[in-house]
Amino acid sequence: MADEARQAAAFVRYKIKQLAERENESAVRATLANLRRGVGRSPGSAPETWTVTLGGLPKVLLGETSEPTRGEWAVYTALTLYALHQQGKDMNIRCMSAAGQSLGTAVRRLVEDPDDEKRVNRRLAALATSDSVDELSHHLRGLVQLLKAKDFPLDYPSLTEDLYWYQFPDARNAVRLRWGRDFYRVTESNDM
Repeated sequence: MADEARQAAAFVRYKIKQLAERENESAVRATLANLRRGVGRSPGSAPETWTVTLGGLPKVLLGETSEPTRGEWAVYTALTLYALHQQGKDMNIRCMSAAGQSLGTAVRRLVEDPDDEKRVNRRLAALATSDSVDELSHHLRGLVQLLKAKDFPLDYPSLTEDLYWYQFPDARNAVRLRWGRDFYRVTESNDM
């Protein structure tokens, strides 16, 4: 399973890099628009996303039943939310996927004063207490929109791994703990 989580993250990293390296900017914008149409939907329900979300997906992540696999959910959710986050921005100037910006770390950047901390923490807690992938995706979309408004990037490959593991009830608390630690980790740039 750990290998599947890493493969899902590597796949998302590769797809974002592939988009960034394409020279046809209008084709990139069209691809991102197609991915945005899939936000909040189930993997497979938006055929316009298949090329990016399923094309080249490692076999171990591809399902054989009528239900999406954990890997398909993680990849699909991360890539569609990345497209939402990247909207209106040139990937070569400002890519909204940045290594080291875990979910907790990125969301922490939204806290600009003590009043913000309560509001932002409430949103992160709502996300962390989600009982289903659909609910998680819904709350995550709201946080991504806040990050987008402030032009703060997020590490989408890392998010993909978190989304993969969150689907296992026994691993959920480890993911929540990581988000909480990263949110409250005091660094030179955010010590209060």
